[in-house]
Amino acid sequence: MTESTEIREASLGEIALAFLKLGTIAFGGPAAHLAMMEEEFVRRRRWITQADFLDRMAAANLIPGPSSTETTIFIGQLKRGWRGLIVAGSCFILPATIMVSLIAWAYVRYGALPQVAGMLYAIKPVVVAIVMQALWKLSKTGVRTKFLAAIAVLAVALNLFGLGPILVLLIAGAISVAVLWLRMKSRPVAVSVAALPKFFAASLVAAATAAALPFSMWRLFLSFLKIGSVVFGSGYVLLAFLQSEFVERLHWLTEKQLIDAVAVGQFTPGPVFTTATFIGYIMGGWLGAIVATAGIFVPGFLLVAASGPLLPRIRRSPIIASVLDGVVAGSLALMAVVTWQLGKAAIVDRMTIAIFVVSAVALLRFRVNSAWLIGAAAVGGWALQAVR
Repeated sequence: MTESTEIREASLGEIALAFLKLGTIAFGGPAAHLAMMEEEFVRRRRWITQADFLDRMAAANLIPGPSSTETTIFIGQLKRGWRGLIVAGSCFILPATIMVSLIAWAYVRYGALPQVAGMLYAIKPVVVAIVMQALWKLSKTGVRTKFLAAIAVLAVALNLFGLGPILVLLIAGAISVAVLWLRMKSRPVAVSVAALPKFFAASLVAAATAAALPFSMWRLFLSFLKIGSVVFGSGYVLLAFLQSEFVERLHWLTEKQLIDAVAVGQFTPGPVFTTATFIGYIMGGWLGAIVATAGIFVPGFLLVAASGPLLPRIRRSPIIASVLDGVVAGSLALMAVVTWQLGKAAIVDRMTIAIFVVSAVALLRFRVNSAWLIGAAAVGGWALQAVR
């Protein structure tokens, strides 16, 4: 019997519970988050088609802010409008915010980070398997022609040669539309996909530049608002912005505190941008954690709210749809590069190879829910560390 492909509706309560769960188990950074979203919302719950998911993933890569968080916000907006937008994004962010705040409290009190090496050791190979499974499924829709496959290969090469993610995506989109233009033999209409989001980002940056050197909650908020309005890319790109703002310009953090903050953002589930929560707590306690978290995530909500309604119109335009096709292929290519890098760091001995193989078989052959695999790996890694 053929499995139903009908897209299902979702209540606000269902959206809240689904994204709270995702925010609690989504280890591994943006690539892993997107893989888990594809499994949960495209395959299991059937809330969104794979094509719509890829479009929103590509759009999230074209605007500033945390791409995986913005993808959750896009999905919430698609299902329940502005209410779904707020609920999905907030519930995805909330678990990591609470965890990071508690870790920051322990850090301030005891002067060190909790020891989680064993759990991470076991979780990382599982994350690699999850991302590889998602890449395989998403590529069937996002890289559906030889031309798009060629764009994806070029995107991998450009990224390996040192080009930043945004430049790679812009080149991928430009090549796609250029080939379409040659086929149509007519001048394309000049439409900027990101014009409105960039306008909002520029406005937010202008508002945030009022931050001055003395510490206050308002200046803390403005500093993170500025960063959330302009930063593209991974947690490593975020590190550069935080270094410039809080260590070099404001002198609010030491180098060690900054590295510890980024480490916490990396090893906790949910968005890496909850690094801001840790920094906010160090500088202003529980209120500082709330203010910093709001500052860095507010731009993402506003940018998605501004650009979300444009996506259906974009897809109806052959020119802009072609740009989006190229960006989707480039996004999947960048996701593949991240997976390779994560794999090199995570699969380092016989034990991690075994964890990876078992996870891959469980996902691909038996379709085990990734949440169970991550939970089992966390418990097993903690037990392994305890007996060593």
